[in-house]
Amino acid sequence: MCKSNIFVGVTDNDWYNYLANNQPDELNFWQPGGKKVFRALQPYDLFLFKLHSPLNYIAGGGFFVRHAFLPVSLAWEAFGNKNGTPDYISFAQAIHKYRKSDRKTEPDPVIGCIILTAPFFFDRADWIPVPPDWKPNIVQGKTYSGDSFAGRSLYQQVEERLKRSRYNHSDPDIIYEPDGNRYGSGYTAFPRLGQGAFRVMVTEAYHRRCAISGEKTLPVLESAHIQPYSQQGPHNPNNGLLLRQDIHTLFDRGYLTISEDLHVEVSKRIKEDFGNGREYYSFHGQQLLELPDNIQERPSSQFIQWHNENVYLG
Repeated sequence: MCKSNIFVGVTDNDWYNYLANNQPDELNFWQPGGKKVFRALQPYDLFLFKLHSPLNYIAGGGFFVRHAFLPVSLAWEAFGNKNGTPDYISFAQAIHKYRKSDRKTEPDPVIGCIILTAPFFFDRADWIPVPPDWKPNIVQGKTYSGDSFAGRSLYQQVEERLKRSRYNHSDPDIIYEPDGNRYGSGYTAFPRLGQGAFRVMVTEAYHRRCAISGEKTLPVLESAHIQPYSQQGPHNPNNGLLLRQDIHTLFDRGYLTISEDLHVEVSKRIKEDFGNGREYYSFHGQQLLELPDNIQERPSSQFIQWHNENVYLG
């Protein structure tokens, strides 16, 4: 049997209602404490939303991508109103309320971020009653094994609702592959990542350090696509680099690139077009200073080749 888990998280009703009305492609299920690592799920396992009592129902969910500790400012820059509030001030105020602090004592607190992709929100008639073993004193949530009766039952109920709604097997944001061992369903879901998840995953993969300059000041670091999303480049970490803002701009405009052996190449066009660029030429021939630990998250030669052929000015 499949060892995948399902997590049922206790969900703020206002957060849920706001996002259900906006139907985002991804979201941040944030935790104000910012101390406890979330280890209940593996990537693409189900995370379900259980509303606050007396609404003892599961009203939707999403597919788990990653847990990260992020300052509130970066969480907002990555996800915006997909954090469940209409603006940054409302978001920060909600965090401070839970933490019993304010912007003077904690100008940019670190919070826990459970990043979900392809979220779904059920119509009221499709809400699922909590399993019989759900206890009223559960504060954060409960994990159900995919091998358990309750886990299989939850998965089947969710799948039935998704099949008869707009979140079905033809959804372009969800890829299904045959897998007869997963909950007995016959399919494994691999939802595509969104822009916010891409930004967080690239930032974490490069250890919050510019791959070329080594800069560590987080507010000036940006997650760059090697092959732009507008040109069919995916929101996958192996299509990304964490770069300082000015280097990102030069990379996007073709004045700088990386080779397939992960060395920096700087175009002579910087001096020709702008009459300077000494700082940037110092990077020429240098190997990337930072790389993801996970080989699968390192720059793909496919996307590097695309950038060199279609963007780099040489």
